[in-house]
Amino acid sequence: METSHAQAITLGHRRRAVLASTVGTTIEWYDFFLYGTAAALIFPKLFFPGSSPYMGVLASFATLFVGFAARPVGAAIFGHYGDRVGRKATLVITLAMMGVATFLIGVLPSHATIGIFAPVLLTLLRLVQGLAVGGEWGGSVLMSMEWGDKRRRGLMASWPQLGVPMGLLLSTGMVKWMSAVTGPSFETWGWRIPFLFSIVLVGIGLYVRLRVMESPEFSEVKAQETVVKAPVWVAFRLYPREILTSALIRMSEQAPFFLFITFVLTYGTKHLDMAKGQLLNDTIIAAAIGLFSVPFFGHLSDRFGRRLVYGVGVVCTGLYAFPYFGLLNTRNSGLVLLAIVVSLTVHDMQYGPQAALIAESFGTNVRYSGAGIGYQLASVIAGGPAPLIAAAILKATGSSTGISWYIVGCAVISLTALILMPRRASDTVVIAPARSDRTPSEQAVRV
Repeated sequence: METSHAQAITLGHRRRAVLASTVGTTIEWYDFFLYGTAAALIFPKLFFPGSSPYMGVLASFATLFVGFAARPVGAAIFGHYGDRVGRKATLVITLAMMGVATFLIGVLPSHATIGIFAPVLLTLLRLVQGLAVGGEWGGSVLMSMEWGDKRRRGLMASWPQLGVPMGLLLSTGMVKWMSAVTGPSFETWGWRIPFLFSIVLVGIGLYVRLRVMESPEFSEVKAQETVVKAPVWVAFRLYPREILTSALIRMSEQAPFFLFITFVLTYGTKHLDMAKGQLLNDTIIAAAIGLFSVPFFGHLSDRFGRRLVYGVGVVCTGLYAFPYFGLLNTRNSGLVLLAIVVSLTVHDMQYGPQAALIAESFGTNVRYSGAGIGYQLASVIAGGPAPLIAAAILKATGSSTGISWYIVGCAVISLTALILMPRRASDTVVIAPARSDRTPSEQAVRV
């Protein structure tokens, strides 16, 4: 009887942890993707007037890149506190930071009002967004994964990953709805409403997160007094290969993803003369499918192995690079929808098992730091530069062929990194604590 009661309590905490991780991550990605959509459609005119259309888009995407560049810094900062203080407290801070930054973007005067200060402030707020989302991923994934059954870590870690399609669905839906409601005024003031709405979502997210308990694996680390003083340093010292390969395996996932959801809006509207509304509709449909495909592929990784499922996703992404733009270039509404839906599906084949694949490579008391830094470093080499690289290729060649080869190259890099990624047992690894008579990285034990 007592055992059943204890199991029921654990199950309740597990569900609450999954809910808190998923809801909070959804809100963070809503804010992050909202900026990406606005950077493609709105910000070039409002914050970079006087530039040519191409230079305005390039400058807008450059501010988008700032957020990506800040993400590994945020992972290091919040990874330190996540491994020292706990997952829960750190996640509350990152969510509040993101919400405030997004709200302030919604009230930021344009270039016409305050001149050069407008793009400068926009860049600073994007920097805060990047720091927040950089610290968010590790904690949300670990909170869910560490509360779950070790035999189902792929599925458990995939639930916070749902924040990506849910955030994309919510942000794209809000932009489309407000665009329809405000009409021509959308480009002057209607775009601000989705940013201002973020503060409401953050309030909901904070309420949910404050009710969740700390993860049992981190609680065990504290009980055993194995918290390290400098988790970021220990992670780099013990797991350099894991950090590097964690970043590189994301080349085929993150770089194409931001072409599929951000650059496609510029490519479709400017290069193919397609309607913005159609592209937003197609993205919404693809994101909705992701609500099922992300946990499905996470589940498959529990059955068939993380590397196999992930590797299949990498290969499919590389093979799809040319058909993707071929379908888009037809301008046929049905084929364009197919192109966008399939693009996010091959992405989800990697994104579902990705969290557990990366997180399991690190010891529990440096996992927030190591996994977060490895994951977010991809933002600098993959996600951030991708729209800039694609825009430059299109400008130079007038064709999508070079962009397709860029996607193929990313897939080759990721597949190589996946092969070279160290294999570790999936049970928890605890690094011995730093003491006056021992360096912080000398011994690892399993529990």
